[in-house]
Amino acid sequence: MKKWLALAAALVISGCSEKSDTPVNTDTTAAPAGPQKVVIYNWTEYIPADVLTAFTKETGIEVEYATYESNEAMYAKIKLMDGKGYDIAVPSTFYVEKMRKEGLIQPIKKDLLSNYGNLDANMMNKPYDPNNDFSVPYLWGATSIAINGNDVDASQITKWADLWKPEYAGKLMIMDDVRDNFYVGLRVAGFANNSTNEEEIKAAYEKLKALWPSIKVINSDSPKTPLIQGNVSIGAIWNGEAYMAQQEMENLQYIYPEEGAVLWVDSFVIPKGAANVENAHKFIDFMLRAESAKAAIEELGYAAPNTAGIALLDEALRTNKTVFPASEDIAKGSFHQDLGDAVLIYEKYWELLKAGQ
Repeated sequence: MKKWLALAAALVISGCSEKSDTPVNTDTTAAPAGPQKVVIYNWTEYIPADVLTAFTKETGIEVEYATYESNEAMYAKIKLMDGKGYDIAVPSTFYVEKMRKEGLIQPIKKDLLSNYGNLDANMMNKPYDPNNDFSVPYLWGATSIAINGNDVDASQITKWADLWKPEYAGKLMIMDDVRDNFYVGLRVAGFANNSTNEEEIKAAYEKLKALWPSIKVINSDSPKTPLIQGNVSIGAIWNGEAYMAQQEMENLQYIYPEEGAVLWVDSFVIPKGAANVENAHKFIDFMLRAESAKAAIEELGYAAPNTAGIALLDEALRTNKTVFPASEDIAKGSFHQDLGDAVLIYEKYWELLKAGQ
């Protein structure tokens, strides 16, 4: 989810090994084994640091962690490297489909995942990856509208089209995400998501072009920050970002529009050239634990498709509509699909928008 410029960042999380009584191998003819590791390529602020530390402490496997802020950046990097360099990536729904079709990811060995049964069957076996042969759902959520209730009357925001109201000019934020923004444009123009019709996409572009002068900030790195700092009063952001902002802003409200929110699932995948496949499975299995899912939901504010983890949450969080959209809001929403070469049409008009044309 939820973005075109990659955020280059990396960190290594390593645990302390304890003294072992296991005899030391004194065979000097064998090459010394290097430290065990797993290399993860993921969204910014998307796995609790405590969970990463606990994984290393328990397994002795170091985590090398690099981040990106868009599916497009992640895909371009893995494609450029022909699936090498990373052991795990976390693409959104339609990029799982794209990478699966292009052979950039390898099958998941479910027999190595002892906690696979914790996953919610309702979030499995979707068209982007039938039978989840290539992906393991991690978190899911929505892109919708957040407002500062001190500046904006929540009763006046019921649909995406309300963003075009003149009173919000200069107070609006969007994220740097071509598909999410064109979703909004398409829905306001009266068309369905995932259109491949250039006339419809152009109509969405014209709608977004009319909105462009009202936009003050474009932020996908930490879209909650401009809201918290008071730089903007209304924005289209991920629900987890809204949840985290609510911890600092008592009157921040999250609204699911009448035209439907963007829905997405972010999943663990293993690139085809991964060097540490076994360790990748160990990490995925660790993240499937109920305790890991609980920690991710509590800290990040996104829903995990993990029934065992959800059962550990307190009632206030389990019933929080920002984190867990109501069934009627889910029914109105839509997932992005891989559009093949038609995505180039979206990119063309997105570049025109960003160039002010």
